[in-house]
Order: sequence, then C-alpha cells, then structure tokens
Amino acid sequence: MSKDFFTAVQDRRTVYGISKDAPVSNERIEEIIGQAVKHTPSAFNSQSARVVLLLGEEHNKLWDIVKETLRKIVPADRFGATEEKITSFRKGYGTVLFFEDQQVITGLEQQFPTYAANFPIWSQQSSGMLQFVVWTALETEGIGVSLQHYSPLIDAEVKQTWNIPGEWKFISQMPFGTPVAAPDEKVFKPLSERIKVYK
Repeated sequence: MSKDFFTAVQDRRTVYGISKDAPVSNERIEEIIGQAVKHTPSAFNSQSARVVLLLGEEHNKLWDIVKETLRKIVPADRFGATEEKITSFRKGYGTVLFFEDQQVITGLEQQFPTYAANFPIWSQQSSGMLQFVVWTALETEGIGVSLQHYSPLIDAEVKQTWNIPGEWKFISQMPFGTPVAAPDEKVFKPLSERIKVYK
C-alpha cells in the first residue's frame, strides 16, 4: 500500500463511472479481499463475514438479475433512469457481495444469552467495517468503487444462482472497476458540530 492510512481514507470515494478494466490482476483483487476478511474485527472474534467475488460474466449476470428484478416493480415511465443506473454498475469489472452467516450469530446468542440482542447489531457493525476496509484497499490500487443495496429484492435469485447457503444474510453489493469519471465533490459539516472533547 503506497498511501498512508489517512490519505487512503480521504481518497476513498463513491465512484459511479467505472469501466470493464482493472489496474491490477484478479489475483491481487482476491488477495485484498482475503486479507480484509481475515483481519477485519468481529464481535467475540466470531468471523461471521462471508464474501462472494464476481468477475467477468458472473459480474454481468448479477446486474442483469438486478435490472430484471427492478423492471417488474418500477413503473415503466420511470424505469429508464433505473436501467441507466444499473447499466453503469454492469459496466464495471467485478462486484463484491457481502454476507453475514446467521448460523454464527445464532450460535453466539445461545452461547452468550446476556448479549443476545446485541449480536445482530454487532454483526452489522463488523460487516460495515469489512466493506470499508475492502473499499479503501481497492481505492489504494486505483480501483473505483461504490456500495449498493438491492437486498432483499434480489436475495432469492442470487442465492440460487451462486449456490449461497440459506444462513448467509445478504448485506450489500460493491461494483468496481477502473474509474472513468471523477466522483462528485464532497461537502463536509464542521467538525465542531460532530465532535465533543472534554479535558
């Protein structure tokens, strides 16, 4: 990683304009995801995160599923904008699918009943950290990324298409590729409104 930590955090942005190219190899992308899954923290070291990486035609297949699913529920006069958005994701190089294994969560609830209500929350927090780590790590390699949420609309077909275990809860989809358009300018609220310090 050629950037220091906070430079990478700062440069991580939502990039919608992506192409069917990647500046690094498939092996490097797999390595990044593997390191992220291995080292992102989870409650009680539960390691409940599950990830599916879709490349090539498998990536295209996902966004075809999303498009046809939405075609059934979005009014025809508004579908043009929806289709354009989905097509922009399909133009990417690949997609990372994020899941949380509910069998692990249920096991923790049974093992530690005092904290049972918290385990689903902690699972979501851990997944959010993993998504951020993957996103930021891909950015450091010159890859443009965005994060999408078409679950639960596509859950059944995705699980059937890629033989996903029923216990895996679908969290999000992360299309990526070489950036072909700059992200929008990001506006920041004053930190004085967001941070309190007591000395």
